[in-house]
Amino acid sequence: QVQLVESGGGLVQAGGSLRLSCVASGGSFSNYMMGWFRQAPGKEREFVTRISGSGGWIYYVDSVRGRFTISRDNAKNTVYLQMISLQPDDTAVYYCAAAPGWGRPYNYWGQGTQVTVSS
Repeated sequence: QVQLVESGGGLVQAGGSLRLSCVASGGSFSNYMMGWFRQAPGKEREFVTRISGSGGWIYYVDSVRGRFTISRDNAKNTVYLQMISLQPDDTAVYYCAAAPGWGRPYNYWGQGTQVTVSS
C-alpha cells in the first residue's frame, strides 16, 4: 500500500511560480511511475504529466509543456512539479498518483493540493 501526500499549493498571481511536492510512503518508490493530475472547478480530472521510475521518461500534456517540469528524487521518495508562468486556467486541485510501471493504470492517489492563480 502506497500513501501519497501532496504539498506546496497556494495562491499566486498570474505569471508566478509554485513548486508542488508529493511524498510517498509504503512502497518501493523507484518502481513506480508517478503522475500529476489536476481538477478544476466543474471539470473532470485531467492528466498533466508523468515520469518513469528512473526519471528517464517524461511526458507532458500540451497545455503545460514548457511551463511545468516534473522531477523526482528517489532517495527522498518525492516527486515534484515545478510550475512557472502560471495562468488563471491552471487553477485546480493538483493530485499526484502512482502506477506500478510506465503506462500502467494509476492505483494510488494523494488527497490533492489547491493551486489558485489570480488574474
